[in-house]
Amino acid sequence: MLQDALAGAGYPDRVLVACSGGPDSLALAAVAAYFARRGHIDGHPVSVGAVVVDHQLQPGSAGVAATTAEVLRGLGLSPVHIRTVDVAATGMGPEAAAREARHTALEEVAEQAGAAVILLGHTLDDQAEQVLLGLARGSGTRSLAGMRPVRGRLLRPFLGLRRADTLEICAVEALEPWHDPSNADPSFARSRTRVEVLPLLEEKLGPGVAESLARTAAILQLDADYLEDVANGTFVRLQEPSGTGISLPETALRELPPAVRFRVIAKAAAAVGGQQPSYQRLLAAEALLRRQGSAGPVELPGGVSVYRLSLAQLLAEDQSAASGVPREGARCGKLVFRPQKPPQI
Repeated sequence: MLQDALAGAGYPDRVLVACSGGPDSLALAAVAAYFARRGHIDGHPVSVGAVVVDHQLQPGSAGVAATTAEVLRGLGLSPVHIRTVDVAATGMGPEAAAREARHTALEEVAEQAGAAVILLGHTLDDQAEQVLLGLARGSGTRSLAGMRPVRGRLLRPFLGLRRADTLEICAVEALEPWHDPSNADPSFARSRTRVEVLPLLEEKLGPGVAESLARTAAILQLDADYLEDVANGTFVRLQEPSGTGISLPETALRELPPAVRFRVIAKAAAAVGGQQPSYQRLLAAEALLRRQGSAGPVELPGGVSVYRLSLAQLLAEDQSAASGVPREGARCGKLVFRPQKPPQI
């Protein structure tokens, strides 16, 4: 499984394993160590190092990181880096903030080490939990598609394995994994999903629920990728500069299928510095298309305002554009996306 993933990545010559010391990432490190000792994958030279990220969220975390690093060196991984991060208190929640700090640290180490690939130990169980959490939050296709096997330089070769498989690998290799107490902390939604929800679903609906959820994610990934490609091309074709922001012609937007239209609106917001809007905010922005005359603004996350501007107001704002407006534009307006605070020059 790991060998196939690395082959699919083009046989990178330098690989890093992200390891917390838990059973999943430790099992992945043990499998990767096999290639580290051989020094090649299918005849292609490879060196395998590791990164241990200390989030400083629990007492004794520095000791756990140091012990894990020693185990990894004993497996033959080299070099082994320890990165200590500060998890910022933000509105995104502690789990998301920790993930962002961790991924930033991993990318920095990979860049410095010249590693083309970072291996992550997420399993099929993690994928099933991700899909359930997305369902509970009322998320869209992107969230329900779960974690990608490949995302940039991040590889998740264990998405087809159950958590029990990684525990067995550790047992066979005589490794004693660290069990993160937060994984059983009911104050975290993911922990409740892991300890209570998934086992209950397996009990009431029968075995195979986790596999079915992971399979749903794999199917939705194909759909999400297709819609993303269509939306990207459509956004590039429709966007026009508008002062400090951009605009989209409303006639063309109305003609788009809803699944594409909402994505194009979200891309326009991102293009002027916004964040991914919620479904409710996207609905509010899209509703401007059904207004008469100038309307708005609708505020989107990240400090973005969306307006519907009539042709008359567009011409009043930029008289130099008058000669470039087609006659058929006289009956329609545009959605204009602008940062609430103009960029400082």
